[in-house]
Amino acid sequence: MKERILTNWTFTRAFYLIVGIFVVIQSFMGQQWLGIAFGGYFAAMGLFAFGCASGNCFGGNCSAESNQDSIQDVHSEEIKTK
Repeated sequence: MKERILTNWTFTRAFYLIVGIFVVIQSFMGQQWLGIAFGGYFAAMGLFAFGCASGNCFGGNCSAESNQDSIQDVHSEEIKTK
């Protein structure tokens, strides 16, 4: 856990943390309790680097592999109805 917090910081991750903290503070001052949960989620996403929205999936890679080489020709046959 310590490694996740201290490594792989990006601009997006820092932005989520800063904006999340800002939303929590503003929501607390305005007594908007739902806003605290909303800001806390974004701050946690930035701090702990989870969610693809922060640029880091839990597994560390958001990209999907392409299966272009494994595509085979599909043959179809016509079915006639009565």
